[in-house]
Amino acid sequence: MVSDGAGIGGLPARYASALFDLADDANAIDGVSADLDGLSALINDSDDFMRFIKSPVLSREDQAKGIAAIASQAGLYAITQKFLGLVASNRRLFALPDMIRAFQALLAARRGLVTADVTAATELTDAQSQSLSESLKAAVGTSVTMTTKVDPSLLGGLIVRVGSRMVDSSLKSKLQRLKLSMKGVG
Repeated sequence: MVSDGAGIGGLPARYASALFDLADDANAIDGVSADLDGLSALINDSDDFMRFIKSPVLSREDQAKGIAAIASQAGLYAITQKFLGLVASNRRLFALPDMIRAFQALLAARRGLVTADVTAATELTDAQSQSLSESLKAAVGTSVTMTTKVDPSLLGGLIVRVGSRMVDSSLKSKLQRLKLSMKGVG
């Protein structure tokens, strides 16, 4: 189930599962996955698009028209366009990022892939990425696909999530634990 591997359940998992089944039936999983990867990049790169999908002010019709225009202009698969139309008409665009992650988790599970979400204080070098990938492969027992993001507030270290497991070795967390332990002294 999606909720086990991706940490995502409920509404996004149900929508993702329905889209996955439709794409599978139409032999279009790779195309729909590419569409969703593009949408995910748009969500991450465009504050305007993020505001559009999260806006409670826009009417159902305005969101449906807007997402239809974007999907058409981007040349997305018909299945993806219909899915986005349904999501917009049901006023669920706010959950689109989680739906995309849940779909990707289903696809990874189908292909026997394990994905690790890595958050680092600074951009990882190629050598660091390679070393981390090898360490994760040794720990998990299979090849691991890494998605990385940078969060300068961590100060240093990493946060690594593989499925429901998380290892937080960030300097920020270590300082918070130290602060809590020092409050107990005295």
